[in-house]
Amino acid sequence: MPLARTDRPLAALLILALTLGSAATCEAAGAPDTLYINGHVYTVDANDSVQEAVAVENGRISYVGSSSGAKALATPSTRVVDLQGRILMPGLVDGHMHPLQGGAVLLKCNLNYERLTVPQFQARIQDCLERSRSKEPGQWLEVVNWFQQDMLPPGTELTHETLDVLKTQRPIAVMSSFGHSVLANTRALQLAHVDAKTPDPTGGKVQHDAKGQPSGILEDAAYERVTRLIQQPTPAQSIAAARAALDALRKQGITTFFDADAETADLESFSAVQRAGALTARGHFAPPIRPAANLDPDKAVAAIKAIAAKYDQGAARPAPSICVHNTKLFLDGVITAPAFTGAMLEPYLIDQCAAARVSCTAQPRWVPGKERGPPVYFPAPILRALLLGLARNGLEPHMHADGDRAVHEALDAIEALRKEFPESKIRAAIAHDEIVAPTDFPRYAQLGAIPVLSFQWEKPAPDTLEGAREYLGPARFKYMEPAGYLASAGARIAYGSDWPVDRLDEWFALKVGITRENAPSAGTAYAGRLSTDTGLTIPSVIRAITANSAYELHAEHEVGTIEVGKLADLIVLDRNILKIPSRELADVKVLLTVVGGKPVYAATQFEGAH
Repeated sequence: MPLARTDRPLAALLILALTLGSAATCEAAGAPDTLYINGHVYTVDANDSVQEAVAVENGRISYVGSSSGAKALATPSTRVVDLQGRILMPGLVDGHMHPLQGGAVLLKCNLNYERLTVPQFQARIQDCLERSRSKEPGQWLEVVNWFQQDMLPPGTELTHETLDVLKTQRPIAVMSSFGHSVLANTRALQLAHVDAKTPDPTGGKVQHDAKGQPSGILEDAAYERVTRLIQQPTPAQSIAAARAALDALRKQGITTFFDADAETADLESFSAVQRAGALTARGHFAPPIRPAANLDPDKAVAAIKAIAAKYDQGAARPAPSICVHNTKLFLDGVITAPAFTGAMLEPYLIDQCAAARVSCTAQPRWVPGKERGPPVYFPAPILRALLLGLARNGLEPHMHADGDRAVHEALDAIEALRKEFPESKIRAAIAHDEIVAPTDFPRYAQLGAIPVLSFQWEKPAPDTLEGAREYLGPARFKYMEPAGYLASAGARIAYGSDWPVDRLDEWFALKVGITRENAPSAGTAYAGRLSTDTGLTIPSVIRAITANSAYELHAEHEVGTIEVGKLADLIVLDRNILKIPSRELADVKVLLTVVGGKPVYAATQFEGAH
């Protein structure tokens, strides 16, 4: 298991210490390999207790308590790490991300989520074309991390014509950072055989212009007509992406991750990294069941069961391994403009004047339109059959639901599931939950449904303001991103970054989960708090990204807290998060990341490891 290269002398000391610790295990059974003393050990146990020291033996925690008690356990070969008052806490458990894609975007034409005008957008893509002239005229250009909702000026909508003016003959596909929309140029649409007569697929939509022609925007399942034509990464490229992702994870302090849409390439790539001894985080993977007409639930479940039988490695152990006991189900898309593919109980609002293509002398008049978004991608009887079929095979559902109708139907399916399987046997997660009907708030706790929230969305920003506020109306917007409301109703909130939908910045996300504020650099237009939600506390956001995410993954007996017998997945921080103002959480730096008792990352400023 590699140690990230940030300080060669420190790395050498750590590796030497690990070697000595391994020898000591053979010589003196029961002696700790490593002691961490003189720190603030935030255990995140049931009482949120804070201790001083931790002992690690054979990759597991063997002692939690006072520094004096830990020192009494030491042998001459025990490695002793003086924390010098720093905080040590459980490693982070990211309960929803897409790590292979996260690593891959670092290697592609990347717009980096930036606010761009149309000329800037075009210039960035043209630059990628110029740097890859050898791929003219036929190879695809794939562009990633386009912040569709943050184009300048606000409200800017792009079409295939935006790309058609570029100096190229290549087909181009630009992926929205939200992962639910693709902008394609005319050449790409032609190759994908998308025209005015192309029907919307199950779980997707082809956007059309005023003349009925494809606009170039393809939503959800519709964009697969384009993306399936793009040359897939080679196995070597995918392995490189997995390694890049792991490097990013350990620097953030992530010791367990959940791949929330794991194709075969994800499983193969991380398995290959593991075989090379370079897997530095515990991987949980959820192969998807895609919406499809005439879907046979039994066959769909059997396919997931076969994948799990091939890749799942059983009970957790100190060395990171691969777990497959979940599956991913997309119930809708995204609630924000211009997609509006989130399934809503009531229609989205429209500007009456804009819809009538007339000028209003007063303020825009927002009235209910005709669209509630698409039908939930799995009809209710099929969704119930899928959840029961998965549970009967020991598999657990992880459902994407953005809009309140998708959330409501997910809860209905879990209610049917609970008639046969209690929460202790089968965990059921609903990811995102951006709009939830208030009458559904208490159902999460009642049904043991786990909301997996991306806290970084809980702030004023282009997607939550220009992209949602007016279209939702005040009655729904007051509950947008309802973490605090769900917590008050007793829901067990877990956290998932959804990387690379957003930058991987766990500590900024935790800050937003408390303050519901954007960064000051976002400007005055996005100052203040989002909606009426009160937000969470520092202990509750930390629990969401540790103990609760571990519970979501049915791994709470092994990770998520610092308790005797659990795996020694630990991180050391540069400041005491229990004593700083909540806004300073965004500035936290991880100094040391330990997985199964072995350091996998050390920052140069951490001097207490020798």
